[in-house]
Amino acid sequence: MHPSVDDAPDLSGLIELSRLDTLDLKPVILRVQTDLFLSAPFRDRKTLEAFEALAGGLIPIVDDETAEIVARKLAAFPETPPGVLAILAARGGKIRDAVVAQAPRLTPSIIEAALADGTDLGAAIAGRADLDRSTANALSARDVADVDMALAHNTHITFGAETLARLVGRGRRSAALGQALLARADLAPADLSPLFLYADEAHRDAIGEAVAAQAALRPCPPPPREAGAVLTGFSGRGDIAGFIGALAEMLGLRRDFLATTPDPHLRYDLLTLALRAVGLHEEEAVYVFLTLNETVSRSVDRVFELVRLFRKVQRPAARSLLAAIVDTALPERAGDARTHQPYNAPDAARPRVSPAAVERTPLRPALPGRVRQTS
Repeated sequence: MHPSVDDAPDLSGLIELSRLDTLDLKPVILRVQTDLFLSAPFRDRKTLEAFEALAGGLIPIVDDETAEIVARKLAAFPETPPGVLAILAARGGKIRDAVVAQAPRLTPSIIEAALADGTDLGAAIAGRADLDRSTANALSARDVADVDMALAHNTHITFGAETLARLVGRGRRSAALGQALLARADLAPADLSPLFLYADEAHRDAIGEAVAAQAALRPCPPPPREAGAVLTGFSGRGDIAGFIGALAEMLGLRRDFLATTPDPHLRYDLLTLALRAVGLHEEEAVYVFLTLNETVSRSVDRVFELVRLFRKVQRPAARSLLAAIVDTALPERAGDARTHQPYNAPDAARPRVSPAAVERTPLRPALPGRVRQTS
């Protein structure tokens, strides 16, 4: 009797060959049986038990590459026996991570097997598609780089405000995390403004437009007086320390604000935003680009890039972007905020006068007397 097309193939020959010492067919058998199990039209209890017995015996002894391939195929399949997933999770490494990240349900046996080597499962759990907001928030609060990256790459979840603020805040000093967040399509450009330096041109334009729209709703203080003359003077003399110190003081920032970004190449982009925020004219900014740093001045393309950035971002938006990148609010008034405190302001302090002083002080000054003339 000829076998039907739908009948399972007879693998008894492979099993016999696997017993030969000179030929290792265990990885082949495991992968073939896995594909047959997944493609079967139905799986009854006997089929599940048979597959669990075969896979459970082969998974611990096959190579890591085969085990990882099988894990990625079986982890997300809802009918995979939990015992098979537990054996895969016990292998550790990428095999365990695939199971923890994709298993439809993390049973106690799977979790116990995954924790057998004492490895932190935070990153694997952060990559799960069914991760809820509260768990994502708890994971982000741990401040673990691998967990943050897993959350950033998990496009199946939506961040809460607190989680997003944490990740974006850490993205300021991590180019990899910042770019992973920028690659997400579900985040608003305005929320990504602290990551402006890591964005490509298209993302920068979108962030710049969003920030400009918000900045237009707030008053913009006048630029510091003589900022251009002072800064071009320091730049012309090659006094970098004096230049940075004066610029930081004019903006109300720390002297080391350029160190916010770890990439030295991007610090000149941040400097360009600072020059725009402080109110320099384009010709003054170009003079700075050509005199402050020889490496920049020798690259025509780099100077053109900086000038293009200077032109694209208007001063109010530059102030907002600068504040977001360095995580510091810029003062709304030039100079000391205490120099002008109107008496009639709602939050102004009223002077207090003691009752004794009121009694001693006449309500109005006495008028000079006038001699009465008599006829």
